[in-house]
Amino acid sequence: QVQLVESGGGLVQPGGSLTLSCAASRITFNLYAMAWYRQAPGKQRELVATITRGLITNSADSVKGRFTIARDNAKNTVYLQMSSLKPADTAVYYCNANYLKLPYWGQGTQVTVSS
Repeated sequence: QVQLVESGGGLVQPGGSLTLSCAASRITFNLYAMAWYRQAPGKQRELVATITRGLITNSADSVKGRFTIARDNAKNTVYLQMSSLKPADTAVYYCNANYLKLPYWGQGTQVTVSS
C-alpha cells in the first residue's frame, strides 16, 4: 500500500514561512510526478505546485514567487517551501503522487495563517 505522509503544517502569522514535507513509501518515487494541492473550508481542492520526474516545476498564479516545490529522490520526499504567507493560504495541504494517471494522496496537513 502506497503511503504519502505530510508534515510541517501549523499556525503561522501573516508574512511568515513554513516548509511542508511529504514522505513517500512503497513506490518507486523517482518515477512519479509529485504535486501539492490545498483545500480551504467550503472550497474545491486546488492545485498549488507540481514537479515532474525531470524536475520541471510549475505553480499556481496565486503562489508564484512565494511558494517553491522541490524533491529529494534519495529521501523519497517532496517539499513545499512557503513564504510571505497570507490568510488566504489557510487550507489543508495535500501531497499527490501520479504515475501513468494513477494518483495517490496523503492525509493532508493543516496550514493556518492568522495573527
